Amino acid sequence: MRRVGPAWRVTLGLPFALVAAGAGQAEPVAPPGLAARSDVAASSDMRRLAHWVVRSNDAHGRPFIIVDKVAARVFAFRSDGSLRGEAPALLGLTRGDISPPGIGDRKLADIGPADRITPAGRFEAEMGRDLTHDVLWVDYDAAISLHRVVTNKPAERRLARLATASASDNRISYGCINVPAAFYEAIVAPLFRPENGVVYVLPERRAFADVFAAAASSDSPPSSWHIGAKPVSGPPRHSLPARADITAPKSGGL
Repeated sequence: MRRVGPAWRVTLGLPFALVAAGAGQAEPVAPPGLAARSDVAASSDMRRLAHWVVRSNDAHGRPFIIVDKVAARVFAFRSDGSLRGEAPALLGLTRGDISPPGIGDRKLADIGPADRITPAGRFEAEMGRDLTHDVLWVDYDAAISLHRVVTNKPAERRLARLATASASDNRISYGCINVPAAFYEAIVAPLFRPENGVVYVLPERRAFADVFAAAASSDSPPSSWHIGAKPVSGPPRHSLPARADITAPKSGGL
């Protein structure tokens, strides 16, 4: 059961308002570290992965996001490893961790329920566009992106699904990661527009160690550890090689 978020998170009861930020405040105060908050629904795998990303500097000094599919939740981190914010998410209709071959080249009408999967793994992410809106491309080739919640099909009740306390009804998309509009606009886009980053998607069918072997073999975060420390020194930050197609209009899996 997923608890309803505290005031500093994106709340669904006040038209997606970031309550703690205030209407005219551009930068909400960063919340305390995860381990210091009993109300943050962070799984042990999510904590282990975040701990490893910070300690190993796997994101190379860039912002990163961790998607916990089991909890249907997204955690966004600044480039220094501190937690920027977190919110509920809608995910692929079918549980699974591997995108079907060639899924990114299919029309939405040709993607059956069994193939509507949000893949697990580590993804070099970059801001771009689908056919209509700006999105954070997670896996461009598979047409998987993180974007504002889609509301053009009222029967799918996507806003209502985001608002419930349970994660059991958050499976509805074609594979993309839907988040509250205010979370996308106030947290995700400002983090990734200045530079590229990394999105980590936790598995739900495969073992954690099969997807994130290095993180699984690393030390578990100590009980006193909290996400907020700067990454250890490591490889210099870098950007993705220039791609002419990454911002080309493409139909994403809504």
